[in-house]
Amino acid sequence: MTMTKTLMILAELAVINWALIVVASMIKAKGWTPTGLLAAMGNRDKVEDCSGFPARTDRAAKNMLENMVLFTALVAAASLGGVADPHVELGARIFFWARIVYIPIYMIGIPVARTAVWAISIIGMGLIFASIVQALP
Repeated sequence: MTMTKTLMILAELAVINWALIVVASMIKAKGWTPTGLLAAMGNRDKVEDCSGFPARTDRAAKNMLENMVLFTALVAAASLGGVADPHVELGARIFFWARIVYIPIYMIGIPVARTAVWAISIIGMGLIFASIVQALP
């Protein structure tokens, strides 16, 4: 198997997802303060529930992780199945850019736009899935 643009998009999203999880964790634990940094490095047994921006950032990270599982499965199926349809890469690019836009929209708290951009990312995954189905014998 060779490295494709679609697999590179997957790798880039994995790094972005990791960074988002770290940022969300630090924001939630107020990691920029000395006591918050200690809390972030600990077991977080006593981290208080949060609301507003920290909570939205945490939810954005969790949503990204949930969607990455589905995206990864589709990219893996297409790659391992040898699906060469250009719609696989197009779907991956749509998913990538929609998720890049989705993160700050969720963190800022723009509800209708958040859902619309999420739906666009689902269209990207739908293109990948349709290519897989079309490639079936």
